[in-house]
Amino acid sequence: MHSQTIATTPAALPPGPPCRFFGFPELFRLGRDYLGHLGRQQRRYGDVVYMRFGSYRDYSFFHPEHLRELLLGSHEQMIRWERATEVFAAVHGHSVLVAEGAAWSEKRRMLQPGFGPKRVVGFAAAMVAAGSEGLASWPEQAQLDLDFEQAMTHLTMDVILRTLFSSSATAEARLAEDAVRVLSIEGMREMYWPKSAPLWAPWKAGKRHAMKALDGLIRGHIAARRGLKGAAPDDLLNMLMQLRHEDGQALSDTELRDECMTIFLAGHETSAAALTWWGWCMAANPAAAALARAEVDRVLAGRTPCFDDLAALPYLTQTIKETLRLYPAAPALMSRRTTAAIEIAGLTVPAGALIRLTPGVTQRDPRWFPEPESFKPERFAADAAEIPRGAYLPFGAGPRVCLGSHFAQTEISLIAALLLQRFELQRIPGSAAPEPVLHITLRPKQALRLRLLRRADGPRDGEDGRSQS
Repeated sequence: MHSQTIATTPAALPPGPPCRFFGFPELFRLGRDYLGHLGRQQRRYGDVVYMRFGSYRDYSFFHPEHLRELLLGSHEQMIRWERATEVFAAVHGHSVLVAEGAAWSEKRRMLQPGFGPKRVVGFAAAMVAAGSEGLASWPEQAQLDLDFEQAMTHLTMDVILRTLFSSSATAEARLAEDAVRVLSIEGMREMYWPKSAPLWAPWKAGKRHAMKALDGLIRGHIAARRGLKGAAPDDLLNMLMQLRHEDGQALSDTELRDECMTIFLAGHETSAAALTWWGWCMAANPAAAALARAEVDRVLAGRTPCFDDLAALPYLTQTIKETLRLYPAAPALMSRRTTAAIEIAGLTVPAGALIRLTPGVTQRDPRWFPEPESFKPERFAADAAEIPRGAYLPFGAGPRVCLGSHFAQTEISLIAALLLQRFELQRIPGSAAPEPVLHITLRPKQALRLRLLRRADGPRDGEDGRSQS
């Protein structure tokens, strides 16, 4: 049973667990099961939960109205938590993900056109080509039992390499896949320490090697482009190289490296996670999968999908939205710190407090989503009951809303259509349901293996109507 939103005087503190031993027991529980622990706290204490970690005053907000107010109405009174930005900056440099204030505003303004709907339309063909060629490389067998998460990571890696660098997957890029996973796990661990150990520390070998692999990949592509003779391809790197600061200066190699790193990491990891969970939802819900497959067959009639087809695939879109409700790639937004007092939910949140926003908990609240643990794509049908604003935020909201959300949704939809044309996704008999774990993005704790049955009436790669797209 959910507690009601509290009504309290501005001087009062919200309910929350007792602060024992400077809050370390709560911090330990968050580190072990972040989403699960916050969900339990919300069910016990209500829509605003107060915790104390050493000198930090920590406020968790779960009500949709509170999330919207904080992300849209109060964003100027908050910055991202400095420790989190420090952890991200170690990998991303001073990219748009890390920057604050005027620096962030300028970066966001410059980058926005490169990820708008018109620009994404131009990338759709590269997404389909990467997906088609990736699926064509799979064994030509009637039944495939495969590591689905790894397979989706390969596909989305190829997509981001084509759209960012006009390149295809290489051995160097495959090393980068492992590096991304290492950095995600390491980054989550470092959030719980006041400082990160230097890279030269012996126990940092994994992060050190991962950083070297990613830096080598990104800087190698930038150097190659600098030395290119003739016209540059129309990709995201070319877009970045055309950008100009307000003083007319182009981006330096370091600035290019930082923005490319963020685009590369965010551009393939979140899509890979979303497709992984979508595959599981299709395998675990065969009736919904059959409806989505029938819609794809009816609309595409065996030809390769293109961007214009997506509007005619509403049920497929619903399955993706419902997947992102249950398994958002970013179920916990980066914590904020207040720079001035904020009045919200009958409270005065003081300057210097931490604000914790967790859409992954709100999106499983039965008040907004009846039977929240069930996979019900019909929640997102055009004639369905309206979902409260702020209850569904898979890409965040407000000025910091995910810059690549349109890119990601297009990529996920096109690859999902390609998969449904070719395969029926099933659970492997005897396999357990995957356990989600938060490592910056939401991933299965163990490798997710699925059974894919090749459709006898599906397109044969190489003869799938690619010329019609």
